[in-house]
Amino acid sequence: MNASEFRRRGKEMVDYVADYLEGVERRQVYPDVEPGYLRPLIPDTAPQEPEAFEDIIQDVEKIIMPGVTHWHSPYFFAYFPTASSYPSMLADMLCGAIGCIGFSWASSPACTELETVMMDWLGKMLKLPEAFLAGRSGEGGGVIQGSASEATLMALLAARTKVIRRLQEASPELTPAAIMEKLVAYSSDQAHSSVERAGLIGGVKIKMIPSDGNFAMRALALQEALEQDKAAGLIPFFVVATLGTTPCCSFDNLLEVGPICNKEDLWLHIDAAYAGSAFICPEFRHLLNGVEFADSFNFNPHKWLLVNFDCSAMWVKKRTDLTGAFKLDPIYLKHSHQDSGKRLLTGSRMGAIPIGQWKILRDASHAPPRNGNGHSLFSLQHVRLSHEFESLLLQDPRFEICAEVTLGLVCFRLKGPNQLNIDLLQKINSAKKIHLVPCHLRDKFVLRFAVCSRMVESVHVQQAWEHIQGLASLVLSEAKEGKPSRAAAVEDWKEV
Repeated sequence: MNASEFRRRGKEMVDYVADYLEGVERRQVYPDVEPGYLRPLIPDTAPQEPEAFEDIIQDVEKIIMPGVTHWHSPYFFAYFPTASSYPSMLADMLCGAIGCIGFSWASSPACTELETVMMDWLGKMLKLPEAFLAGRSGEGGGVIQGSASEATLMALLAARTKVIRRLQEASPELTPAAIMEKLVAYSSDQAHSSVERAGLIGGVKIKMIPSDGNFAMRALALQEALEQDKAAGLIPFFVVATLGTTPCCSFDNLLEVGPICNKEDLWLHIDAAYAGSAFICPEFRHLLNGVEFADSFNFNPHKWLLVNFDCSAMWVKKRTDLTGAFKLDPIYLKHSHQDSGKRLLTGSRMGAIPIGQWKILRDASHAPPRNGNGHSLFSLQHVRLSHEFESLLLQDPRFEICAEVTLGLVCFRLKGPNQLNIDLLQKINSAKKIHLVPCHLRDKFVLRFAVCSRMVESVHVQQAWEHIQGLASLVLSEAKEGKPSRAAAVEDWKEV
């Protein structure tokens, strides 16, 4: 493909993408395929000769699209949002053309510096404390990770290195292995599974703190766990507080947990993967109160801020804690500005994401909706629709709402045994008109209704509710008649 054909095919691809997004509502939200469907439809080996662009696009429609779950459909209410926008797609095109790999300042100065500045822009939009910003001479700063899971792991490893070095300075005879076997990290029992996975990778114990009636981690439960572990000779060193948990969008109490972490000299990491974008809105900024106690903070612009996946924004108060934990300087990475006095954080993907952020933040106003129509309005629209769905549930006495509705997620279920709700979810997802996923809250099997698509409107929420109501009536009727369930048994969902 030469430049002339690239211009022509590029325009065709832009048309295809625009047509897809404009028509995604008409596509079935969840695919009608079984595992292994794809292999018989494509050759066992790559073609020996180039194939026509038209044939490739036809195969996309014929082979790929039938197996796609359409996350940007207004009938997709599963998981959490994944962001997409035309400005971000254009930025991806530009970065694909530049094609630089910014693993150090010298490998592409603009990428490294643009990332640093964009993270400061974003931090200021969130009104993060000044300590988290790089500025011209700050000790903190931001770096883009691929996911919140990566950010949690990076924070845990940095905290582990920091505590090992501190303890070895006080007691040089201690080995890293002797210290690590006593280290303990903590999170709420509602935290994402990536926290436990970070502990496994980092080789440290993870203790889950029982959450309160609102599914939040509180000071008393954390303090009790700390005292028990210290009495047992263990070394607490790291706490993850979640703002907007995956099961039900609950919020750990930072104003209680934060002071304990500071008093006990524990690294406090805040995981706000989903909820973080909402803190740009003045209406929700109070949910971030207590961030001043944290050592690191993370959220995913690729969930709710119109930046394409993968873009997970992470800030630390002292970037040397992060760079020092992973510092390796082979000769091929050294450069003449190595000791310039400002060692910047560098992420793994330095091209598309910072330029995408730059374009998004310039194209879309982040002012409140009364002053503009940008990110705040987008978030507030989703919150408004979630409360609309909540109000519909409240009008039907057969249902119960299982957690406070704060942002764009509603957790609900039919009153009664878990099997009723397993049957309801099975019917919903088998019909493939809308798509939902479940969670467990204590011993209850719960359905999650997450407002996700940037194209979703009130009419889609109303249609989804009518569909759910109809299937609920069918489930209750079948249960009353004693018909056996064809859905999975309750015990099969224990890991949800």
